[in-house]
Amino acid sequence: MKFFTKIANQGFCLITALLLFSPLATYGQTGTIKGTLRDASNQNPLIGANIMLAGTNMGAASNSEGQFVIPRVPVGQYTLKFSYIGYSQQAMTDVVVRSQRITFVEVALQPSALASEEVVITAGYFPQNDEQPTSLTSFSQEEIRRAPGSAGDISRILMSLPSIAKINDQSNSLIVRGGSPLENAFFVDNIEIPNINHFPAQGSSGGPIGVLNVDLIRDVDFYAGGFGAHFGDRLSSAMDIRLREGNRDEFDGQLDFNFAGLGGVFEGPLPKQRGAWLLSLRRSYLDLLVDAIDVGTSIAPVYSDAQAKVTYDLGKRHKLTALLVRSDDYNDPDQDTARENDMLYYGNQDIVEQTIGVNWRALWGGNAYGNTSISHTATRFKEDFYETGSGALLVKNRSHEQAVQLRHLSHVQLRPEVALELGFETKFLRADYDNFYPPYSDAFGDTVQALALQHDPHATKMATFATLQIRPVSALSLTFGGRLDYFSFNKNASFSPRLAVTYQISNRTTLHGAVGLFRQNLPLLLLAQNDANKALRDPLASHMVLG
Repeated sequence: MKFFTKIANQGFCLITALLLFSPLATYGQTGTIKGTLRDASNQNPLIGANIMLAGTNMGAASNSEGQFVIPRVPVGQYTLKFSYIGYSQQAMTDVVVRSQRITFVEVALQPSALASEEVVITAGYFPQNDEQPTSLTSFSQEEIRRAPGSAGDISRILMSLPSIAKINDQSNSLIVRGGSPLENAFFVDNIEIPNINHFPAQGSSGGPIGVLNVDLIRDVDFYAGGFGAHFGDRLSSAMDIRLREGNRDEFDGQLDFNFAGLGGVFEGPLPKQRGAWLLSLRRSYLDLLVDAIDVGTSIAPVYSDAQAKVTYDLGKRHKLTALLVRSDDYNDPDQDTARENDMLYYGNQDIVEQTIGVNWRALWGGNAYGNTSISHTATRFKEDFYETGSGALLVKNRSHEQAVQLRHLSHVQLRPEVALELGFETKFLRADYDNFYPPYSDAFGDTVQALALQHDPHATKMATFATLQIRPVSALSLTFGGRLDYFSFNKNASFSPRLAVTYQISNRTTLHGAVGLFRQNLPLLLLAQNDANKALRDPLASHMVLG
């Protein structure tokens, strides 16, 4: 044993010496920053904008397509500053440059409040979203990656926010302002995702481990209440996730081995420089350790996930993106294994969640843009839960749910101080249930009889929404919104008004407020259990936020 230890130590020293004294150790300690600069009000490129690397004399100017390049940047972490006449100045922190790698950034500058203003307004480090000013928290990729205790998991970084509570340390289930884990919405590149966690409880938004790879994320906006009319069918919160594009210049890849699993990220350009592709693959490795060595447990859940994004330029004003998000979860302990691990109950789980979709972004003239997406989501739950002592079947779940969704959102800048947002959603739902639930006692001590559910319900959801933002003076912003929803299963139609106000008291103090009504349809799994449930009304929440 000592012989092998000695050989290993000598080998390690040799490899370290080679790395330290080889030309590769000192060569190429620079990277490149590339990016795109756009007008936040209409998504048109900004030509001739200034980009500076804070603390250095390095910088660039954007070209006719709003693109810029800063080459030969020493490895490190930087702040980028963007300025353009008639636009608010913006700073982007935590821009990480790695050796011989390209760092991509996308920035949108807000126009000055008044058309007559022709000077650059110096803003702070935190750009403000005037359309959604209340309860909004934004995170960059780097903030998520380095957040203590998050392990690169989006949901875990949110648990530190004052409006969020968690069920326990083993779950990513979010309780927003006293709500339920069922009341949170997730969108990735304008496409709704039912859940972003592995091993979810059916219908819930939680799970012990996140699905999305943080290396693919560009930024995240989290709305803890008071969100705009373009988010609906949720009572508590909405999370808007935007993925970055792949490398448009060259093939790039990395292998990852961390707490979340073993995998890799790969990316590269499409032919003729018309776009790029991006792929992430990951698999857990705990089951491999259990098979090889004694790690203190014989239970090893297996999970894997994949995310892919393809971006294709139809033209200078039209862009098409295709998205894939998939997760596979498997856990199959037997009765003896459950006894060895002192488990009162055990379950066999085989869960698959997959969303595929396409989004079309179009720039209409010089003052409008739109996003149109169509997606298909499929979830399959194959679960059996047993009592360890007797081996009695407690729950049988054979659920297959599908949804096809069409979503459109248009933004029109009518005047410098007036903006209009319009959109609609249509979702077709179909499910197939073959489930069994045992009798139990509810919170009032009453016995609920056993239920055998064999049903294949279907339904349609439709919604239209509009938002009008007005800035009568530079210090005041008013946002009026409304949303009309219809659910065919119980024939419910409802209108949900929204109002948000922002008033800048001074350069350092801004007052935000929002009020509105928020509704959410009951899940098909619940409605299908009894025909009388068709008479149930949608749950309603009133939000009043001030800060």
